[in-house]
Amino acid sequence: MVNKGFWKGKKVFLTGHTGFKGSWISIWLSSLGAEITGFSLWPVTKPSLFEICQVENLIYKSVIGDIRDYHALSEAMQISEPEIVIHMAAQPLVRESYKSPVDTYMTNVMGTVNVFEAVRQCQSVKCVLNVTTDKCYDNKEWVWGYRETEPLGGYDPYSSSKACSELVTSAYRDSFFNNENRKVAVASARAGNVIGGGDWAADRLVPDSIRALLTDEIVQIRNPHSIRPWQHVLEPLSGYLMLLEKLFEEGSDYAEAWNFGPEETDAKSVECIVQMLCTKWSDSNKGYEISVGDHPHEATYLKLDCSKSKKHLGWQPKWCLEKTIDQIITFSKASPDKETLLDLCLSQIEEHQVT
Repeated sequence: MVNKGFWKGKKVFLTGHTGFKGSWISIWLSSLGAEITGFSLWPVTKPSLFEICQVENLIYKSVIGDIRDYHALSEAMQISEPEIVIHMAAQPLVRESYKSPVDTYMTNVMGTVNVFEAVRQCQSVKCVLNVTTDKCYDNKEWVWGYRETEPLGGYDPYSSSKACSELVTSAYRDSFFNNENRKVAVASARAGNVIGGGDWAADRLVPDSIRALLTDEIVQIRNPHSIRPWQHVLEPLSGYLMLLEKLFEEGSDYAEAWNFGPEETDAKSVECIVQMLCTKWSDSNKGYEISVGDHPHEATYLKLDCSKSKKHLGWQPKWCLEKTIDQIITFSKASPDKETLLDLCLSQIEEHQVT
């Protein structure tokens, strides 16, 4: 469980604070009393959780900037003098990476380099967490979950860029942050497919499905038999916070890669997710159909082995897939009024912690 007392007054520098996961963790950390400086591009979706919940007003400072701009990033970090750095800013979509591979690599690889270079120049930093993805593994379509020691890889530019980001993390940890001159605890987090209320991104299964259900249209699915480690956004976020507490207090013992995913029984197919969404949404929705046509390659089977996080962090996924779908539907059917949705975010965070 997240230690509420630990975060009060902690100075946190968060890249990607305007995104889906970034907004959720900003809301959570602000409720715990952390002093957050965010650095990110303006939200790419309309609507966005960042704008609806007015996250900018919840945190200490919001800097709109591009992590590819090293000087702006470094200046913002120097001014904020953080103790903890959480790197979430990224180009996060597989299909978009096929359309814009250069931008994907520039953001996900050189953006990571820029973050670590900025940390090198900022003496206040004690620990860094780079949030990557489960897709950083060299996917062999195995039936068992990938462990943190498995080889990195990536068929598509997104997955490959995140594997590169992991290698950058390891190289900077060994080269610059684990010697007599400078000790900074550096770790990476690899989460499964994160879903939850407030995600309006394009080309993602749950947001696309919710949009169709809200407008009484047929849900379109591309790869019905693909299996993913689906989990509510609060599951990995709780893991990130617990890991950061360990990094801050115990340092190099936890400066490694960590997996955060659901129980094996919740690694379900795309079709199973959509069936559950449609069944729980209403009796009168129009259901779903398989989208015809050519689609870029995406992995068919992907699961994570989270034994290490469970044993050494005491972390456990708390919400089963059915509970996760229920929470998403509750959020999606709620009033779009900002106070309502912010209160709903806070109530779901509280419910998750006491579960």
